[in-house]
Amino acid sequence: MTRSPVDSDVLTREQASGRRTTPSTTDPLWWRSAVIYQVYVRSFADGSGDGTGDLAGVRAHLGYLKALGVDAVWFNPWYPSPMADGGYDVQDYRDIHPQFGSLAEAEAFIQEALALGIRTIIDVVPNHISDQHEWFQAALAAGPGSPERERFWFHPGKGENGDEIPTHWVSSFQGSTWTRTTNPDGTPGEWYLHMFTPEQPDLNWNHPDVRREHEEILKFWFDRGVAGVRIDSAALLIKDADLPEVGEKRGPGQHPTEDRDELHDVYRSWRAVADSYAGTRVLVGEIWVPDIERFTAYLRPDEMHTAFNFDFLARPWGAASFRESIEQTLAAHAPVGAPSTWVLSNHDVTRTVTRYGREDTAFAFLKKRFGVPTDPEIGSNRARAAALLVAALPGSLYIYQGDELGLPEVEDLPLELIEDPMHYRSGGIDPGRDGCRVPLPWSGDRPPFGFSPEGTRTWLPQPAQWAALTVEAQEADPASTLNLYREAIRLRRELPELGDGPLEWIDGLGSDILAFRRGDTFACVVNTGDEPVTLPAHDAVLLASAPLDGVHLPGNSTAWLQTERDAEPPAARAATSTKPTHHEGRRRQEAGAALKRKERR
Repeated sequence: MTRSPVDSDVLTREQASGRRTTPSTTDPLWWRSAVIYQVYVRSFADGSGDGTGDLAGVRAHLGYLKALGVDAVWFNPWYPSPMADGGYDVQDYRDIHPQFGSLAEAEAFIQEALALGIRTIIDVVPNHISDQHEWFQAALAAGPGSPERERFWFHPGKGENGDEIPTHWVSSFQGSTWTRTTNPDGTPGEWYLHMFTPEQPDLNWNHPDVRREHEEILKFWFDRGVAGVRIDSAALLIKDADLPEVGEKRGPGQHPTEDRDELHDVYRSWRAVADSYAGTRVLVGEIWVPDIERFTAYLRPDEMHTAFNFDFLARPWGAASFRESIEQTLAAHAPVGAPSTWVLSNHDVTRTVTRYGREDTAFAFLKKRFGVPTDPEIGSNRARAAALLVAALPGSLYIYQGDELGLPEVEDLPLELIEDPMHYRSGGIDPGRDGCRVPLPWSGDRPPFGFSPEGTRTWLPQPAQWAALTVEAQEADPASTLNLYREAIRLRRELPELGDGPLEWIDGLGSDILAFRRGDTFACVVNTGDEPVTLPAHDAVLLASAPLDGVHLPGNSTAWLQTERDAEPPAARAATSTKPTHHEGRRRQEAGAALKRKERR
């Protein structure tokens, strides 16, 4: 595979033909059924030849993203950062990390992608900033009691000399959430709060400067054509100013650091900013809130558009577990008319090929350990089956880079190369998240597999056995995982039944079978057991994750069927808890609001 600085051939062909092969960029409801591809820039493609992925590499592969059929790309943080937490310690929101390129390159990518019908979503990290950010450096220099420190959570400490930490809150990365500063004379100073690493001081969202600055950040990127923002740790921004210990105050919204009621005012103001722009600029929340009603409160029409569905991602392999999660998700979203989102993995979790091959197929951060065995064949079969399952569900679909290649987790990284703070703050027990962040393999039979120029050492090493998983190898194999994804996305776009809309369960096929209907002529059947089962009556097989003999569906596989509704008795069907009337009402409301915004311009 050869690369040019920009995939100009694709752009030229697209612009010259005048044909629209992807959804219109002016469609106000594009996000309700969108296929969104997550780009972890550092590991996507290296255009500069230094072993680290960059915007030049992403621009050079725009043709790949178009061929995959995605509607949008979501970038993990691409801003200047000391990289204490993989870029989630942001130093400057109005620039690009020099390793990744320049602001001009980011602006060029946004426009080049739009020319191909691909929108851009960026990450914002409002809970905290880098300790190298000018605000925090100014706060350290200004000293106790200064206005600069009021933008953060500084505290003199408890005890006679302030030697005791203000609270015993536990970090999301384990360990303490308070770090003590040192005064210019070398004496111990105030403590500051960080819910993640000490290099990520938490912002005080009760301060008007913090709220105003983030609204200006949204405008900065919306002005450059960004179609939406993904909001990291969206439920953690507001802290209880009394600094109580966890459990001292009870009741909904009373946790000192999570899911506080004041958060909704923040996101209402963000939604007002987004709605002031032509076209639909979406807000996507990373919200880990177990209470369904409180979760969906963030998705009211004047707040976020969508939020990640982590419940399904973490579920163990199995029909009953999947169905329970799907039913709960659809039921939770129905009252507010918001579409569900479906995702199998991301830059934080173990890749599905590895996880689904283990005895315990569920995901939980605290369970991650070195040396857990996995069956790669079973894992691959299940990952392919799960890909078709989520692509057939109502709502939008997220794909983490490399999942379309069937990449496994890299679990034998040299310890000295691991950078993830989750590894170090666990005392080396947790292997961390770098195993799912290894650079993608594009071509060739040995590392760096076209990610970087031949002979370049990539920032994380690639396994030699990835030679069979390169884009080049899979494009030549009709049965590859890459071609399975491409065909699934193509059908998802072409079939009117798929994307946002209602779902009906098909019951009576066995305890290992998950089956549902979308519309009158489409059915998805998933066999989560190990033994083949007889396929229900159908007219044709549209797509399958494993070879079929025409009669049976193998274990750990999925089939998409074309079938007439009369092919099964009415008693075999069960209506889902999705309420289409709510969806239709909100779709009409959103479309009308978008039209009014357009008319104002």
